[in-house]
Amino acid sequence: MLEVNRNINNRDNDTYKKKYCNIGGQAVIEGVMMRSRNFWSLSVRKPDKTISTNVYAIQPISNKYKFLGWPFIRGTVSLIESLSIGFKALSFSVNEATDEDIKFSKKEMAISIIIAVLFTVGVFFVAPTLIGRSFQAYFPNSFVYNLLEGLIRIAFFLAYILIISLLKDIRRLFQYHGAEHKTISAFENNDELIPEKIRKYPTLHMRCGTNFLLIVMIVAIFVFALLGKPPIYWRIISRIVLIPVIAGISYELLKIAGKFTDNKFVYILFYPGLILQKITTRQPDDSQIEVAVESFKKVLEAESNKQAKDSKEGCTK
Repeated sequence: MLEVNRNINNRDNDTYKKKYCNIGGQAVIEGVMMRSRNFWSLSVRKPDKTISTNVYAIQPISNKYKFLGWPFIRGTVSLIESLSIGFKALSFSVNEATDEDIKFSKKEMAISIIIAVLFTVGVFFVAPTLIGRSFQAYFPNSFVYNLLEGLIRIAFFLAYILIISLLKDIRRLFQYHGAEHKTISAFENNDELIPEKIRKYPTLHMRCGTNFLLIVMIVAIFVFALLGKPPIYWRIISRIVLIPVIAGISYELLKIAGKFTDNKFVYILFYPGLILQKITTRQPDDSQIEVAVESFKKVLEAESNKQAKDSKEGCTK
């Protein structure tokens, strides 16, 4: 733990910072989940105001099957792994935030993920295709037609975000989302991880999942435009089958955005995603920032300990 704190506050340790600056996260019920390559941690504010934190190891499937880590393939793999961890974090956070022992079996977890995926595919891919079909006679040009369908898809997405943002519990979730972003930004800027220092950072972040979803919507327009206007049944099937392709392309674009954040052209290109985060994030209070910091430090500590262990084992071989 002392080694981690020293590295966190050592502003000259650029190598260490670059190694772990890709830590991402997710807001959960009264808490924050932070994820690195090999671990994810969950910190939740309990009813008695204490913070409960647990760290879990990750076994990326790409470690076993190297080709799954290749560009344009790793995006889909990462999305599936993120969904799995995200649902676990949400279910665990409910237990901690309510002090109730609600357990979900692997079967129940799988069913929940399947329902969420079916809802997403149905609402944001199939429904816009069916609605767009009603206007195809007015748009003989296939690109213009697919652009219309894409705009319908984006409109559905925006409407969904705006509607759920009206819910009180979701607004509080968005505050923790803001706390997550502020904490990560503070670390990336070599600042001390305390609320007084973290407050000044924006709630917006280029590598946010909200940004990724908007990129998916835009990439889908261009990918589907290449298919022209096939019969409706092929159109629906293609929308579903090509989701992994779209996710793979979008993931690579998001990595570019995260890597070249300081580039003005890249910043302008991905600026719409930052604007959208003004809906999905809210300004957190200090108690929420404390939760995000606790989660971040724990996952960083786990990575640091693993690095030290691997180095030691390498020297003894």
